[in-house]
Amino acid sequence: MKAFAISAVLLAAGMFAAPAQAKLKVFACEPEWGSLVQELAGDKVDLDVATTALQDVHVIEAKPSLIAKVRAANLVVCTGAELEIGWLPMLIRQSGNASVAPGTPGYFMADSQVKLLEKPTAVDRAAGDVHPDGNPHTQMDPRRILVVARTLDARLAQLDPSNAAVYQQRLDTFSKRWLAAMTRWKAEAAPLRGRKVVVHHIAWPYLWDWLGMQQIGALEPKPSVPPTSAHLSSLIAITKSSNTLAIVRAAYQDPKPADWLSDRTGVPALTLPFTVGGDAQSKDLFGLFDSTISKLLGASRSGAAK
Repeated sequence: MKAFAISAVLLAAGMFAAPAQAKLKVFACEPEWGSLVQELAGDKVDLDVATTALQDVHVIEAKPSLIAKVRAANLVVCTGAELEIGWLPMLIRQSGNASVAPGTPGYFMADSQVKLLEKPTAVDRAAGDVHPDGNPHTQMDPRRILVVARTLDARLAQLDPSNAAVYQQRLDTFSKRWLAAMTRWKAEAAPLRGRKVVVHHIAWPYLWDWLGMQQIGALEPKPSVPPTSAHLSSLIAITKSSNTLAIVRAAYQDPKPADWLSDRTGVPALTLPFTVGGDAQSKDLFGLFDSTISKLLGASRSGAAK
């Protein structure tokens, strides 16, 4: 009888106990921002990442599975600067989730937190797929990632104040590790300063700006515009004559154009991860830059050995 009474008391206590607080649900458009959320929030959030490093985020399909994830989200973390213009607005609209609509605390665009490069003075369709706010691919500059981390951490704390202290502690830890890694990366990358590259798509200005490298040409003369034969002829000439380090493409891009130019110039074609998951080493943001610098240095050493 006594055991029964104790059990009844415990059962009643369980019935009236406060329910466990649900985790913040975060929807990240790209792997780099998903990785940053993991650094800042750990197991305090449920995270969904919409894309992979092997997808072109300009042309993602607004699938029902993604709509369902946005519908459940408390926070959407994406690049912005119209990178996802072809699919993110549709996801938000069809999800019916007003709490992650533009202008709400649940809507966080990384590129709105930093200064963008290559902002056009005028937007003309003849110039190709130009982003009116500037080049959106800020994930390739660790300085800008740190700025985004600080503002994203504040947004997490705003939406989930019960875990604000955890987010602050994780930001402090991340910042210390990140600053130390940045110092190491710049020292390792010193031989790359002043080196010249040709790219497949104009997606790397933040990396070249950070490392002091120079882009001298692109296989796409204008973003997402196929090259003419005259453009390719001039590109072959400048690539041959400029002591070019490499012809750079992202992991998601077709290797054929870069390989074609490499065959005609003797300059190596180099695949860089571009985001988290782009190769085996890029398991997180730290690995992304470890791999990127290692591969660029490998091209430099290979050229010096010839």
